[in-house]
Amino acid sequence: MANTIRLHRVLRSPPERIYRAFLDPDAMVKWLPPNGFIGKVHHLDARVGGTYQMSFTNFSSGFSQSFGGEYLELVPNEMIRHTDRFEDPNLSGVMQTTVTLKQVSCGTEVSIVQDGLPDVIPVENCYLGWQESLALLAKLVEAEIPD
Repeated sequence: MANTIRLHRVLRSPPERIYRAFLDPDAMVKWLPPNGFIGKVHHLDARVGGTYQMSFTNFSSGFSQSFGGEYLELVPNEMIRHTDRFEDPNLSGVMQTTVTLKQVSCGTEVSIVQDGLPDVIPVENCYLGWQESLALLAKLVEAEIPD
């Protein structure tokens, strides 16, 4: 599909920590917004059939974009599949994001596929945003901080 992005990373972290980072609202606002954005989770019900709503705000301009979706499949510490839909009518359509986690010898292999990006969003912009977000995710989940 032309409006699909695929990402792959290996993180020095157990799958449980990464899985939690994708479903914990406090963690999500720490790593998911790309550089220059602030995230806010307005609602999150992390169960199959549950929904979430969040927004990213451009720190420089103050412009905010809200989006949300439904959790379609959750396999603890292995897979998350959910929809995404922007509230902006100019960004119509439903995206689907699948995050797959696989434990490997040095941590966890993370694979992300995002299908159905709106035509008006350049795919390369999504890659850049995800790369920034995944770098922040690594900082969050790879840190070993004693209690």
